[in-house]
Amino acid sequence: MGNVSKNWKERMIPATLITVTLLFIALFLVLPLASIFVEAFRKGPALFFASFDKEAAEAIFLTIVCALIAVPLNVIFGVAAAWCIAKFEFRGKNILTTLIDLPFAVSPVIAGLVFVLAFGESSKLGAWLVAHGFKIIFAPPGIILATIFVTIPFVARELIPLMQEQGTLEEEAAVALGASGWSIFWRVTLPNIKWGLLYGVILCNARAMGEFGAVSVVSGHMQGSTITLPLQIEVLNQSYSANATVAAFSLATLLAALALVTLVVKSIVEWKNKRERS
Repeated sequence: MGNVSKNWKERMIPATLITVTLLFIALFLVLPLASIFVEAFRKGPALFFASFDKEAAEAIFLTIVCALIAVPLNVIFGVAAAWCIAKFEFRGKNILTTLIDLPFAVSPVIAGLVFVLAFGESSKLGAWLVAHGFKIIFAPPGIILATIFVTIPFVARELIPLMQEQGTLEEEAAVALGASGWSIFWRVTLPNIKWGLLYGVILCNARAMGEFGAVSVVSGHMQGSTITLPLQIEVLNQSYSANATVAAFSLATLLAALALVTLVVKSIVEWKNKRERS
């Protein structure tokens, strides 16, 4: 009887944990995503496609431009920082590692305010830039800077533990054979980190295209000039008209689809990485 009770408890504990996990995922992930698509098509496909008007196209274009600039720059920084931290010992290494995590610790809204203080027309630097024809705040450059800031950690944080785990033996062997620094990077380091790098790029791109807080502060909400896709969704949602609300959900399907694609690609990358290691 005691063994039966013990076996029953052993089966119930994992079953309960799995049930709670599935209910949590269904309530906080699946249901919100499903509601976005339901609301977007609530008044029919015609209104859904009509939501992608000129203003929406401008917002989507600016969002893509910001991502196309922010993601490659963060890839360069992330690879360089991860290579430096994982492969070398130097003074200030812990400080650099901590600074990479700073965007995770600082609210995006606070980050946006910092950029306004640093590059706004009320600051000396901002006034000088405006006087010479370079407007940062309430212009696309400010949005790009804010996007770069909030996406700094993603590539570096994916690569640092991976490169630390791999060690330096292969690079040292390549040096002993007379390989140059660039040759070592392209032929040894990069092939070893390709899946981690791809995963970091995917996460960085998803955050860049979906960023709201920092971008909202530095954008000035000027239609056709500084409105990104998340900001356009907010503008439509705050219009408090039925058609505008449907339009907001219609545009939100793009970000929801991006999230789903990110999850799918993430699973593929993890599967490929696990397959290569086994």
